Amino acid sequence: MGEITLTIEGQEITVDEGMTVLDAAERAGIYIPTLCYHPDLAPYGACRLCIVEIEKMRGLPTACTTPATDGMVVQTKTPQLQEFRRGILELMLSEHPHPCLTCWRRERCGPYDICLRNVDVTQRCVTCPNNGICELQDVVDYIGIDHVDLPYTSRELPIDRENPFFERDYNLCILCGRCVRVCQEVRGVGAIAFTSRGSESLPGTAFGHPLRDSDCKYCGACVDVCPTGALIERHRKYKGIPDSKVATTCHYCGVGCQLELELKDGRIMEVIPLRDNDVNRGQACVKGRFSIAEVVHHPDRLTTPLIKKNGSFEEATWDEALELVASKLSSFNKDEIVVISSAKCTNEDNYVMQKFARAGLGHNNVDHCARL
Repeated sequence: MGEITLTIEGQEITVDEGMTVLDAAERAGIYIPTLCYHPDLAPYGACRLCIVEIEKMRGLPTACTTPATDGMVVQTKTPQLQEFRRGILELMLSEHPHPCLTCWRRERCGPYDICLRNVDVTQRCVTCPNNGICELQDVVDYIGIDHVDLPYTSRELPIDRENPFFERDYNLCILCGRCVRVCQEVRGVGAIAFTSRGSESLPGTAFGHPLRDSDCKYCGACVDVCPTGALIERHRKYKGIPDSKVATTCHYCGVGCQLELELKDGRIMEVIPLRDNDVNRGQACVKGRFSIAEVVHHPDRLTTPLIKKNGSFEEATWDEALELVASKLSSFNKDEIVVISSAKCTNEDNYVMQKFARAGLGHNNVDHCARL
């Protein structure tokens, strides 16, 4: 593919042909607000927040669906665009708790501060599990909204806590459609879809059945793409913003999915699949997404080898354990030994294990735990 050159906010940018205006702006470090867009999903253009002005083009096209062309001149933050975006946001916030979003003190407030606006605790950003990492907060800050003229109408929906790993609070849903689309486009499951119409429209399952009765695999992809606190992992709820992040490889199988561990006070608070790799590309299974923190911090987890001495197990080093095993193997006939491998190892490790049995020990007594 060839390259094209366009101008965004007076900055000349060269990008690959076929990229959208939003892609070109992101490559240049120019922020364009959006809530329905996600890099793993097909352009949607539903939230209309990424509208731009393009020279010699009528109307206000959405940057996420408009292909960039050579010589294009784009404006992203004119007074007209910001006014249109305020109107769109007001419609969203008319059904989303917003007193903190429009308050000038929001950045200085803590969970236990006295609210000068007398806002209910359940409607405050500081009590939302997504506070500080909410994309809606970022958009409101960029556009600048200090009040909402439309009356606020609470949906007054109960929080769905029937799921084992995450909660669904549709009082915070902005109908961006990301959860529905990632389930259909990326995971290919289609466990959820938009239900009802108009003001009653919400993501949900067929006939309102619980997720466990649908085709849901509990992969957590919907949680990962949600821009607000409508979908939140139960384990990390109210744990705030992580202190640090560490990239690692999932240990549950040999695929080698890349994960990012979000840490706080030395403990794992959430596991996020990494996007920038060719193995899992931002996706994970239910084990890798939701169970690692529980396993790592389980009080019964073994962290060192154990050797039985005088009838009880005692902690030992890896060198001691391997030396003990190696010395014991020589006392058995080859027909008395069986080698059991693990599905949590890589294919290369399993290959070496069967080669050790056949070439090293001289027998074919090799088994594998995958079929169990």
